[in-house]
Amino acid sequence: MNGPGHCPDCRRPVLWTRTEPGVSTEGGKRLAVDPTPNPDGNTAVDRDGTGRYVSRRVTEERPLWGPERLHMPHPATCPRRQTQIALPQGVIRLADHRRKHRP
Repeated sequence: MNGPGHCPDCRRPVLWTRTEPGVSTEGGKRLAVDPTPNPDGNTAVDRDGTGRYVSRRVTEERPLWGPERLHMPHPATCPRRQTQIALPQGVIRLADHRRKHRP
């Protein structure tokens, strides 16, 4: 899915994007961002030639440019994710583990 949707955890509206390759990532992963641009965000969002939403991390080497707009990654604002952050060391959430291993 690419474009408008909902967070599976909190059901708030999100914009689903595909990440572009970066310095430390290969890209191509799904990333949910809050749908409204936010100057405090760290993720540049634009549409590619096919109309799909693409995102990337803004850095000093690759600052925001042209049609890109800054958005906040939804995991940073998701109320369900915020309550799930603090787990004892060595403990994982099964839902997170399963999400990583789905085909």
